[in-house]
Amino acid sequence: MKQLLQSLKDGSTDVAEVPAPRAQAGQLLIRTSVSLVSAGTERMLVDFGKANLIKKARSQPDKVKMVLERMKTDGVLNTLDAVRSKLDQPLALGYCNVGTVLEARADGFEAGDRVVSNGKHAEIITVPRNLCAKIPANVSDDAASFTVLGAIGLQGIRLAQPTLGECVVVTGLGLIGLMTVQMLRAQGCRVLGIDFDPARLAMARSFGAEVVNPGAGEDVLARALAFSRGQGVDAVIITASTASNEPVSQAARMCRKRGRIVLVGVVGLELSRAEFFEKELTFQVSCSYGPGRYDAAYEEGGQDYPIGFVRWTEQRNFEAVLDLLSSGALDVAPLISHRYTIEAGGEAMDLLSSGQPSLGILLDYPSGEGTPERRVRLNGAAVTEPGRPARGVLGFLGAGNYASRVLIPTFKAAGAEMGAVVSSGGVSAVHFGKKFGFAQAATEESAVLDDAGIDTIVIATRHDAHARQVLSALRAGKHVFCEKPLCLTIDEIDEIESEARARPGQALMVGFNRRFAPQVVKMKSLLAPIASPKSFIITVNAGEIPADHWTQDPAVGGGRIIGEACHFIDVMRHLAGHPITGFTAQALGEHPTMPVHEDKTVITLTFADGSVGAIHYLANGHKGFPKERVEVFAAGRVLQLDNFRQLSGWGWPGFSKMKMWQQDKGQQAIAKAFFDTVREGQPCPIPLDEIIEISRRSIEIAESIR
Repeated sequence: MKQLLQSLKDGSTDVAEVPAPRAQAGQLLIRTSVSLVSAGTERMLVDFGKANLIKKARSQPDKVKMVLERMKTDGVLNTLDAVRSKLDQPLALGYCNVGTVLEARADGFEAGDRVVSNGKHAEIITVPRNLCAKIPANVSDDAASFTVLGAIGLQGIRLAQPTLGECVVVTGLGLIGLMTVQMLRAQGCRVLGIDFDPARLAMARSFGAEVVNPGAGEDVLARALAFSRGQGVDAVIITASTASNEPVSQAARMCRKRGRIVLVGVVGLELSRAEFFEKELTFQVSCSYGPGRYDAAYEEGGQDYPIGFVRWTEQRNFEAVLDLLSSGALDVAPLISHRYTIEAGGEAMDLLSSGQPSLGILLDYPSGEGTPERRVRLNGAAVTEPGRPARGVLGFLGAGNYASRVLIPTFKAAGAEMGAVVSSGGVSAVHFGKKFGFAQAATEESAVLDDAGIDTIVIATRHDAHARQVLSALRAGKHVFCEKPLCLTIDEIDEIESEARARPGQALMVGFNRRFAPQVVKMKSLLAPIASPKSFIITVNAGEIPADHWTQDPAVGGGRIIGEACHFIDVMRHLAGHPITGFTAQALGEHPTMPVHEDKTVITLTFADGSVGAIHYLANGHKGFPKERVEVFAAGRVLQLDNFRQLSGWGWPGFSKMKMWQQDKGQQAIAKAFFDTVREGQPCPIPLDEIIEISRRSIEIAESIR
């Protein structure tokens, strides 16, 4: 299928051939008929992409600060590599989509329904049920494509709470502004529209608004005062996009005492306290389509808000806009200025930054039939010829940030033949598949599991999928490299252990890369001759992650002990060289200011040789402090590894320091070691007993804290 993508690196747009996504539980699979380009949002994205690095930095000073802080701890080269990697990821454009349901995996919808959603500019899309709404029979696809933008304006109106007969100003008469004018008029309000474009002012006038053009020298404040019959306007809804502070200042000056100002667009926010204080004005920023926006439980989990407590959710706002379109109270036909086929989507994006006048830009899609294609050939023929046994031919499940930035490049550098890469949406699979020479991109796991030409599977998906995918890959006869964690529950580890032991000819590896870091290898060699017990201290300044992030969800990410602290349990187990005999774990106590306490934990491990270690895994530190430190005290000697940049030793004959110009956490070394196992039949670089032991202990520790 075709999908419109944008490069954040240079702002260019591309209509790419992408495998169709597969609907998950709670989602709809939709074949698109038409989508609307959101001129304001998508113009900003195009302009950002086309800007050079300096301009990009100036537009996001908060992120520049984060980059500078990371440079102090991780080094310049590692940080720049992370920034380049982020800019290299293609952005799927669009959020105003109309189409027909092909498959419904959610209640309330069925195949054949015409629906509007916030889906992308793509022939086939998947969208969660709460972000979709059925289209009335008398509303055309073209008209319905304006629903999402209409819901943005409608949410601003709801926050302004206008009553019948009030006078309301709409500043900025783009698509959202012009629809807001019509909805206010439908609510019985008198409306004054402000814009610099005579054509848009004329359109607002045709919808029943009075208008003022500051670009023509008209006095906006005087006009607003006359419009409000000398009282000051009741409310101002700002739908403009500008860096200027003038729209908010102007709104404050034209309002009556205790007037309301709602910001829907993007403007400068250097406010004058005096302008707001003297009139006791209310100022509020509207959040997109309405309640539920950016709430993962609502949008992705399908948990609706009770209508008795939240009357207007984003989905119900969609339905309200569709009702206005159906009744004729909202007319969007005059707003359509251009239309292109999806094949010419790049021209539509170029129009946004061309300076040529435009308003509603529609993209039309072919009326396809049949089963959506979920595999796309990328770089020629299959990498393994039929009949020739595969040897280190790679299938990749997952192509997210860490996979694309670290895992795929390191496995390619290790000599892997790149067979197929799979991602849920297909976009990242195609982009990185082309970049790293994969033969095929897909959105279904069978593309790698059922391919006899692929003998090795790398799993880099969300944590809750790992156990199922590891078992499927083993049962398909593949070697398996699973990015940590191996699984999330004791039952899963038991099943994986049983399956792996029954298949001694297949390698099972987990991405415990830190034990392969050059400085950890050096530590291991220095400690090897020492028979006496050792004391270990590992400090991890993990950094705060929001409580609603998927990694914090025990059912999805497993929590951060299973998901990340397992690395440090592995490092300590590796350096000790003996099995773990026991543990204690104590998290910070629960407190109202701390929604998550599991990621602020002290873990103590004991080992069979008498060694003892403490892992301080802490998410409540400062970002400027180094992230990881490993210290070992043994036989009158000390080793200290500081953030994988400098290893220092005290009391070691012939050794005092090992410094790295760039962080090396062992990612390349682990990939090479694993592929030597696959190609040459060598023993697995981490014994299965240790993989199972560390994974099991990580789960037990996490469960003991909860």
